[in-house]
Amino acid sequence: MSQALDAVEQIADLEARVRAKSQVMAEQVKRNKTWQKERRDLVFDLKSEGLSYRKIAERVGTSLATVQDILRGYSGSGTHRPRKEGATG
Repeated sequence: MSQALDAVEQIADLEARVRAKSQVMAEQVKRNKTWQKERRDLVFDLKSEGLSYRKIAERVGTSLATVQDILRGYSGSGTHRPRKEGATG
């Protein structure tokens, strides 16, 4: 996959390169929801098997914080997380 993305970045013509990048980004937006659900399902499956958060992160190839967020039901950016009681901002 990295080689395909590297090939896009090597397109000499600026307009063609930007057009190719736009196509890649648009296609990824379509796939994100399905990919996130698949990752979420795997995280919950691994947790039900008794794996630690750290082991899950290692197996899934993501950060410990992401695993924690998934298991807490958070999605999106940090701005969508519930605030801690007493927090100001």
